[in-house]
Amino acid sequence: MRIHAAVLRAGDGPFVVEQVDIADPGPGQVLVRIAAVGFCHTDVLPRDKGFPAQPPVIAGHEGAGVVEALGPGVTEPPVGSHVLLSFDHCGACENCLDGHPAYCRSFVQRNLTGTGIVSGGQPVTDAEGRPVASRWFGQSSFATHALVDVHNTVAVDPDLPLELLAPLGCGIQTGAGSILLALGVHAGARVVVFGAGGVGLSAVMAARIAGAATVVAVDLHENRLDLAQQLGATHVLLGSGDDVPRQLRKITEGGADYALDTTGVPEVIRDGVDSLRARGTIGLVGAQSRDLVLGPAALATGRNVRGILEGDAVPRRFLPQLIELWRQGRFPFDRLVRIYPLSEINTAERDAASGVTIKPVLLPGS
Repeated sequence: MRIHAAVLRAGDGPFVVEQVDIADPGPGQVLVRIAAVGFCHTDVLPRDKGFPAQPPVIAGHEGAGVVEALGPGVTEPPVGSHVLLSFDHCGACENCLDGHPAYCRSFVQRNLTGTGIVSGGQPVTDAEGRPVASRWFGQSSFATHALVDVHNTVAVDPDLPLELLAPLGCGIQTGAGSILLALGVHAGARVVVFGAGGVGLSAVMAARIAGAATVVAVDLHENRLDLAQQLGATHVLLGSGDDVPRQLRKITEGGADYALDTTGVPEVIRDGVDSLRARGTIGLVGAQSRDLVLGPAALATGRNVRGILEGDAVPRRFLPQLIELWRQGRFPFDRLVRIYPLSEINTAERDAASGVTIKPVLLPGS
């Protein structure tokens, strides 16, 4: 079947929307017509020469769409179902069976190589018959259609707007899940969130849902800090200021119970550790740019550092919960979204990198 996809041909080049051919769904797979897909910072990682996934690759891992065809043996979700797409996992290893699929034994191969785990050749080829990596997070949804394993789909009400729900599959799930699931923020807690992008602002909203008494957002962009206050932050702080940990300890009256870093910048992470009170915990969700080195006494008071993937969420359980909170007006993640046609993917990437747009959503049908 011939489709259109935004292909990254070179690490230093633009995404190029071109015609490619996609195979029929195999056993355990469904073909999904993509109605919308979020653009996430993770989608530019294949630009790094040292990253497992390399061009040519179709990225995109926050897809939402309609099931168009079923592979052999598949009966659910039926054709016509509206679904959200999330990360790939095997569903059979000990972590998947324990309800922690983000720590699937084969997570890296399934999600970050671009080629995933498939039998035979890659399911997508270009106009000259050459393979294109098309299993990014098990979906490669910067395209009009994607092949997806059944267990990576989350059925949703067909009356819901897919163009708004698409980002739930990764970035928003990661921010909210880190607070509500992985860290287990409790009522009355003091929380600091570093980075007020899509992940960080989702964490801010989730912290208020959890009943946190103090929620501090730290960022370099004043416009993002203004939005953080509108979405529930009790305090905001410019990360470029002097002695950020001291200011945060003052705001939180002795230190934060929980911190979340979404930046991956070692200096910011160290500030986060230093802003914790004794026995406090910082969660790390940002892809770290360099080695993290902590001082000899950084963890001496029982402070904890925890890496978090995908908010430690089970998407089929957690995404419907986030949708219900949104319906109730308690989780207005739609305020983060700006819509672009797929043909403007390079503009969306620039706007996200500059901070102009918090969560771009691409419409392949536009």
